[in-house]
Amino acid sequence: MEDLNRRVLRARDAMDRAYAEPLDVRAVAAVAHISEAHFIRTFRAVFGETPHRYLQRRRVERSMFLLRETDRSVTDICLDVGFSSLGTFSRTFRAIVGETPSAYRRGNGPIVTPHCVQLAAMRPRVSAAAARESSSFGEAGTAPAPLA
Repeated sequence: MEDLNRRVLRARDAMDRAYAEPLDVRAVAAVAHISEAHFIRTFRAVFGETPHRYLQRRRVERSMFLLRETDRSVTDICLDVGFSSLGTFSRTFRAIVGETPSAYRRGNGPIVTPHCVQLAAMRPRVSAAAARESSSFGEAGTAPAPLA
């Protein structure tokens, strides 16, 4: 079990390093040396969310930083963090953060506090409804879906 957890952690670290690149379950599961279905089940058991939802949240966390700290356009930020569609980015951002990227930018300027406080402030709050809606991909009867 410890070896399996270590391999899943290695796969999550690979997702963290390549969050802005197009990733699919097959490639990430290969890092852990397990099947796609087993990877999804194990990842959810270990981290409490599916790999797809984790990657979305990671991308949104990075976009929150860029929205606060830069003057770059929402579209540029959307593409830089790995989303291929502004609509998907906006919908996902709103589901995780609770407001649109533009509204988030207007209400949140640069953080001038200790780094540990910045990290806590950058973590999106997940509502109970959003947690219930997070779905797994690769479910029975469906083809593997890309993580983006």
